[in-house]
Amino acid sequence: MTHHTGDHVARIVREAADAAEGWARTAPSERAAALTSVADRVEEHRDELVKLADAETRLGSARLNGELTRTVFQLRLFAEVAEAGEFYDVRIDRADQDWPTGPRPDLRRYRVPLGPTLVFAASNFPFAFSVAGGDTASALASGCPVVVKAHPGHPELSRRTAELVGAALGRPGVFALIEGHQAGVDALRSAEIKAAAFTGSVAGGLALAKIAAERPEPIPFFGELGSINPVVITPGAARARAAEIVTGYVASLTQGAGQFCTNPGLLFAPEGSDLLDLASAALREVAPAPMLNDRISTGFLDTAQRLGNRPGLTRLVWPEDNDSLAPRLVTTDLDTFASDPGAAEECFGPFGLVVTYARLTDVTSVVRGLPGQLTTTVHAEDDEDDEAGSLTDLVAACADRSGRVVWNGWPTGVSVTPAMQHGGPFPATTAPATTSVGTAAVERFLRPVSYQNWPPALLPEPLRDDNPWNVPQKVS
Repeated sequence: MTHHTGDHVARIVREAADAAEGWARTAPSERAAALTSVADRVEEHRDELVKLADAETRLGSARLNGELTRTVFQLRLFAEVAEAGEFYDVRIDRADQDWPTGPRPDLRRYRVPLGPTLVFAASNFPFAFSVAGGDTASALASGCPVVVKAHPGHPELSRRTAELVGAALGRPGVFALIEGHQAGVDALRSAEIKAAAFTGSVAGGLALAKIAAERPEPIPFFGELGSINPVVITPGAARARAAEIVTGYVASLTQGAGQFCTNPGLLFAPEGSDLLDLASAALREVAPAPMLNDRISTGFLDTAQRLGNRPGLTRLVWPEDNDSLAPRLVTTDLDTFASDPGAAEECFGPFGLVVTYARLTDVTSVVRGLPGQLTTTVHAEDDEDDEAGSLTDLVAACADRSGRVVWNGWPTGVSVTPAMQHGGPFPATTAPATTSVGTAAVERFLRPVSYQNWPPALLPEPLRDDNPWNVPQKVS
């Protein structure tokens, strides 16, 4: 495994800093063309990249081809975002001597790139959240050079993808790859790095966030850390379509061997329903699936064992061989769960906890007490009686605790689209006002600047009256 030295990292971030002003000042059409070129180059090498990824991640060619398609789409979508220029959020207030609070100067505000951005690649999505993934695409679209810290779980894939991205961009300093834990820490501490993005574990993310906050010049750290993604099944839904719900639940829980940050690890089910028996029977039929690597397999087994041994939890589905990667399902009642915060620990893999309840109103108070989540889900009937507003209160609690609230669906599957919110209250993320998926992700890497009473010829292109870049302008 390659471990880059401090001198190498210092050179890389210095080159990114040298390239920052030029990349930030590229016209939207030019930036869009560069991102499109990256998408084209990645697509052209699909077979090679999928083969490399399959050899390093055990995810299988079908899953990896689908993920690569998503990655190429993301790159093309952010090319469109760059060309449209809406993210500049240009606001022009012309001078007004009669402004109610006193004469108003000519003010022109827009958003500029933060500067060189450090992206920590994720393990479970070797394309979509890695070297050429969403963080890289959105940061480049915003006008920030990118330094990617490769994930050790797929080094050969990372290197080859980086070669393709760099060649497609053809701009020294705009993109680079570094490898090794210490290299990532050194880069994060470098004064030239102005923002960082991370997808991974809570422990790893918090350690890096602390470094970012304790620098002489603290920088924004956009960390997506972890989530158990609670799902609440109402009594009406359990009566009307228990079998259908269980089918969806089992598919979502075990998709990709449970290695999704949106895995529905916590399910609230009404007492006396068929959900527990049906889910247990269905999960026993799911064969063990290989996980990304030995480290993640070991982490899953250790966490599952720890959770399965907690007082008050009953094992419903548990393999005889504790080293098996087969799915696991445990259950407890609402009072026991509410009194044991440790039971809400994320288990990265096919592990489910079902909490049974007597009254829906009691679930709402428990949901409000949960740590921040990426998603929450409610399964209910459209015409279900909302006794004393219990369902309304539940939905409000879900929105309070998560960034995305799902109705009669499942949280796995994060669509790349303008309205997507992939982020939530701490500790799901370190920056709950942002998203790491969807077109709004570009906003993470921008900051506003206002120009007051400047000569037109000296204004940046987006703020000029002749609008040479043809970006949207709000003029008052």
